[in-house]
Amino acid sequence: MLLAEGPLSRVELARRTGLSSTAVTKAARPLIDDGYLYELPPERTAPGAGRPVNPLAVAPDREYFIGLKISSDQVFGAVCDLRAGIRATAVRPLDDCTPEAAAALTAGLVGELLDAEPAFRSRTRHIGVAVNGDVDRDGGRLRHSGLLGWRDVPLAELLTAATGLAVTVENDVRALTVAEHWFGEGIGTEYFALVTIGAGIGSALVVNGQLLRGAHGVAGEVGHLCVDPSGPRCRCGARGCVEAIASTDAILAEVRQATGNPHLTFGEVADLARGDHPAAREAFARAGHAIGVGISALVNLVGPERVVVSGEGVDAYDLLSRHIQDAYAAHAFGAASRCPLSLRPLPWEDWARGGAAVAIQALFPQYAVTTTTGAG
Repeated sequence: MLLAEGPLSRVELARRTGLSSTAVTKAARPLIDDGYLYELPPERTAPGAGRPVNPLAVAPDREYFIGLKISSDQVFGAVCDLRAGIRATAVRPLDDCTPEAAAALTAGLVGELLDAEPAFRSRTRHIGVAVNGDVDRDGGRLRHSGLLGWRDVPLAELLTAATGLAVTVENDVRALTVAEHWFGEGIGTEYFALVTIGAGIGSALVVNGQLLRGAHGVAGEVGHLCVDPSGPRCRCGARGCVEAIASTDAILAEVRQATGNPHLTFGEVADLARGDHPAAREAFARAGHAIGVGISALVNLVGPERVVVSGEGVDAYDLLSRHIQDAYAAHAFGAASRCPLSLRPLPWEDWARGGAAVAIQALFPQYAVTTTTGAG
């Protein structure tokens, strides 16, 4: 509560958490003694309202965290403080996209980040890694990543051996969702969703204040909802997934085929669409419709208070927006349609910050990821 919404008084903490004032005081004392929390000067109160209160605040410099985002051709890193504030960043090209090469490169990147300021090395114990694919967070394994071409990789073990630091691995979209829920657009929400547009279509859900993983760790995958049973084949093997229609790769492939130009870049395809090229505009229209239908399914099932749309693909959001909004309005049911969609362009550093947020979360296991079963 203090990480996301502080500073707060003990009375306010008790009210918001449902704990007794005695329980709040008991929980706060060791955190104050260890330097994670501190008391602000007393706040003035109205006459007759009792003695002044000392709000509790987080000491952001008490500990630092390395956040990493591993992509197919680069590794991005950031040093973040206890409130996920970015203090230093670095990036290195990944020429050899193998787990072993990535671990060796990461070790050098982490060393560079830790040497950026004198306090970083002595106050950093944890790394959080954001990576595409199906992640077993508890076991620290990347089960499978189509974008990286990795399968059953003990990533936490590899990176701990390479860096000497504790490592938590999480799916990149879920890591970004943790950062947004605790420190960004989702602060204060109990039901929240984030959808990313890019080389893949990703999503993650917060339900009852907790990141939802589901019984098998893949809950909330809007990218693999079927929106067109006769549509193109997805990399997952199914047909008509949102990702097979709406990813940047899918849009690019469709327009390249329509124009007969296999050398077009995604930026050039977007420029064609802005210039009213019919095939390019139709590709973006189809993509926006698929994304809107997928988001409406999430909203109908879960009823989030807010949906954030992000990812590298939002650079072309002007071409997608109307189609997303129209499909969302047409398919969202009843009062669920009141859930706002907000655009949140994020630089790559924020994906690394998502990794750091996961590492921060790992300090507080009682508030970490909830695993649900059955209909959840």
